[in-house]
Amino acid sequence: MDIELDFEKSLEENASSYFEKSKAAKKKLSGLKKAMIDLEKKASKVKEKPKAKPLAVKRKRQWFEAFHWFTSSQGFLVIGGRDAKSNEAVVKKHLDKEDMFLHADIQGGSACVVKSEGKKIPEQSLKEAAEFAAVWSKAWQQKLASVDVYAASKEQVSKKAPSGEAISTGGFMIYGKRQWFRKTTLQFAVGLLKEGDAFTAMGGPPEAVKKNCIAFVKIVQGKEKKSGIAKKVLQRFEKKTGKTTVSLNDLISLLPGDLLEIREEF
Repeated sequence: MDIELDFEKSLEENASSYFEKSKAAKKKLSGLKKAMIDLEKKASKVKEKPKAKPLAVKRKRQWFEAFHWFTSSQGFLVIGGRDAKSNEAVVKKHLDKEDMFLHADIQGGSACVVKSEGKKIPEQSLKEAAEFAAVWSKAWQQKLASVDVYAASKEQVSKKAPSGEAISTGGFMIYGKRQWFRKTTLQFAVGLLKEGDAFTAMGGPPEAVKKNCIAFVKIVQGKEKKSGIAKKVLQRFEKKTGKTTVSLNDLISLLPGDLLEIREEF
């Protein structure tokens, strides 16, 4: 090893200079070792980070998903308006012959239609549609336990108001005898519906959701914001499938009211 000496300095001064250089080198080496240890810890954490859940197969959205909707336990599609404008669309565009119209007997609510597809609509499906209409009415927001709901045929539903009166957007007149579902309880559930390799979320009466879905929870009025409830529901769906199945926004749009609670069993 060659050592360079500065002949303008004494032997003691040269030795002192090398001693200071040695101290600086040791300090740098210590800092380098610490940086390497920190880097190894960070690399270890990156390796330990759980892999993102695989995404489920994308599916084409159906026309009825623009509305509130569910499939009854007997396989009948039920749709309901989200607001006055879509209430108008539900009746004018989608209420066909042999379909049934339902609405809660309270000011403010979803205009619901059970699609018959040319078949006779069973009483059970009408009962479930009545529960759906009850939930998507002001009765839920007013925290009522039950509300009366009526059903009517297409021929009974009209935009023609009595003389001297006017009907606003989303409002309709019902003429003739109605079928009543008295004291319909406000029951609601959210489930995960599997369609081939794809998934979608469905919200509706507990019996219908339980019949059609592979995972489900009951939703009741509570104290937690629905965004938080939607996250918990999504976690349960992911635990069931091991996949990110539906979007958080889709789940939020399915939930009624603002403050909710999850019931595990029903």
